[in-house]
Amino acid sequence: MPTLEDAKRKVGELVVAKGFGNTESEIPNKLLFAFIELGEAGDSWKKGRPEAETVEELIDVIFYVLDASRLIAPNANLDEAFESKWAKNMGRPHRYGEGFRDKKSAGP
Repeated sequence: MPTLEDAKRKVGELVVAKGFGNTESEIPNKLLFAFIELGEAGDSWKKGRPEAETVEELIDVIFYVLDASRLIAPNANLDEAFESKWAKNMGRPHRYGEGFRDKKSAGP
């Protein structure tokens, strides 16, 4: 099964093969492009476009995030970071989302 580290490596290969920006000075652009692609995914979903189109936009977001991550922290293991963050979030109390709003609006 492919991992985040596998995907990060493949994105790095794509960047080099296609001559995309590959320096730290490109990090702000990569993060901005991830945000733009996320907006395109939201627009696609909102307009009821085919699921495949929306998923492709989301994959573009992932590409840019992985690309930025390899420049920001080349030695970071994204699989370990993901697992650590997942465990941290799973350990938090239930306090977000619709259920939380329902409890707050009910009052003490």
